[in-house]
Amino acid sequence: MSPSSTNSPGRRDYDTSYSIAVREKNRTHGLLPPTVEPIELQMARCMKQLGQKSTDMEKHLYLSGLRNTNVHLFYRLVVQHIKTIAPLIYTPTVGDACLQWSHNYVQPEGLYISYSDRGNIRAVLDNWPEPNVRIAVITDGSRILGLGDLGINGMGIPIGKLALYVACAGIRPEAALPITLDLGTNNKALREDPFYMGSRREKVSAEEEQEFLDELMPAITEKFQGIVVQFEDFKNPFPALERYRENFTCFNDDIQGTGAVILAGMVSAIKRTGIPAKNHRAVFFGAGSAGVGVAKQIVEFFQAEGLTQDDARRCFWLVDTKGLITNDRGDKLADHKVFFSRDDNDGKQYKSLAEVVDHVKPTILMGLSTIGGVFTQEILTKMAEWNEHPIVFPLSNPSANSECTFEDAIKYTDGRVLFASGSPFPEFEYKGKVHVPGQGNNMYVFPGIGLGAILSEASQITQTMIYASGISLSNALTPEEINQGLLYPDLARIRDVSVQVASGVIQAALKIPRLVRNERFKLTVLDELEWAIRQRMYDPHTIGKRIELDFSHPVREIPGDQKQRDPLQKKIWTNGKLENGIIKNKKASNL
Repeated sequence: MSPSSTNSPGRRDYDTSYSIAVREKNRTHGLLPPTVEPIELQMARCMKQLGQKSTDMEKHLYLSGLRNTNVHLFYRLVVQHIKTIAPLIYTPTVGDACLQWSHNYVQPEGLYISYSDRGNIRAVLDNWPEPNVRIAVITDGSRILGLGDLGINGMGIPIGKLALYVACAGIRPEAALPITLDLGTNNKALREDPFYMGSRREKVSAEEEQEFLDELMPAITEKFQGIVVQFEDFKNPFPALERYRENFTCFNDDIQGTGAVILAGMVSAIKRTGIPAKNHRAVFFGAGSAGVGVAKQIVEFFQAEGLTQDDARRCFWLVDTKGLITNDRGDKLADHKVFFSRDDNDGKQYKSLAEVVDHVKPTILMGLSTIGGVFTQEILTKMAEWNEHPIVFPLSNPSANSECTFEDAIKYTDGRVLFASGSPFPEFEYKGKVHVPGQGNNMYVFPGIGLGAILSEASQITQTMIYASGISLSNALTPEEINQGLLYPDLARIRDVSVQVASGVIQAALKIPRLVRNERFKLTVLDELEWAIRQRMYDPHTIGKRIELDFSHPVREIPGDQKQRDPLQKKIWTNGKLENGIIKNKKASNL
């Protein structure tokens, strides 16, 4: 990669760890103080500066500035302090950043494509300065987290998400493209805000958006060959996913990523209860795209445990704003809700969560409602009465929208709950024992899904690949983590976890004929596959040394207009054998 490349257009790499020779080549000599610093000292200064910020929003803005001026230092910091920094660059702080996006705007950090650009979308894509994009996160801003329609202010989501792709999965910073579609907003307050930077029109119709996407998807795939597209925070995410998933390498993290990460936690929790899948009863409060996506992933696991699809489906009771979803409720159900609609309610309608919980006596209680505190003391106490180890997953973001807190879940179940949330909660001491909450954070899976799809050059991201990501995550727990009662791995190991998830995704892809276009990854030994994945990951801690070598050693030409610096020759996987020599396929060897 070019030493001056970052994930923002037109930015130089102002890294004080570079030698004077590199600075001269990079045209930053004289723009930086003369001392060449070790990266440890750089990070210590940054953490000190970060600690001096009084609010999370101030910390978010500081980190955004660092990413745009010293990209490798930024990612060293994120990788080294992932537990501290991830909540500042993504959820929950990114929600506040989106609310204030137009007011805090300083510089371009992504690509905005407006409805007025239809017929000219390819020309807009051509303006992006990085030629080797491998992954894009796209939002239309219509449903940002639990905050609703934020229009182009939703740009903070693809930027934050791609920062996690880079930090957690080692995708190169310049290979990541954040895109926000400016299709109008139905948020009247935004349209009347003088600082709002998006189009001041109501959101286009579903038909108009589909026509717009029909132009965008071929254009972006033609511009960036083999690109992986992740859809994010669309109010109705199903149409785009269903329309494009068979012809483009794409997935929706709200539906599929959420489903996979909760599947992983659920697999761990169910194993912990000792109750067979067929005897579990799951109540879901929230039947939107995320809720249904999660439920369908768990249905797939129940099927793998020996149930038929119909028997697995009947283990779930979904509740929306009108109550239990039934065939005879009297309203027209959204298409995605029909699969879980009940026909065994004997004509009785259960209109509240409390009524459904009393009716079902669930072993599993899931929240994807964005209604904070709806898992009351009474409901949690009953869950503990009916189950030795009740499974309670309040998954709504941000923390204020969580259906219950970790503290309440522990207290009202007498410390016996198996818990995972969407937002982070602190540890809680109860009866002399410190309990550690699980967090069903999508960052456990989406980086690995993207990494696996990029490396394998998969032509699609199939449901079997998504399912494999969840199962791989559940298998990533170490014996020590299992003994601690954790449902998810320690977040400090996220890069190792992403390798395991990517490995599972690639293995699932290899089982489908002609899906994998990268012949190098048709491997049979798991350890060799994981090694090959690690070799291709961007590492911000070593990139400086590689850049120093790039500038201090000659480059020799090799056929195909590819270049390889002699000191950087590595063992690579070629035609089923490990060979020392030139990396002949640049695309396969670098993310």
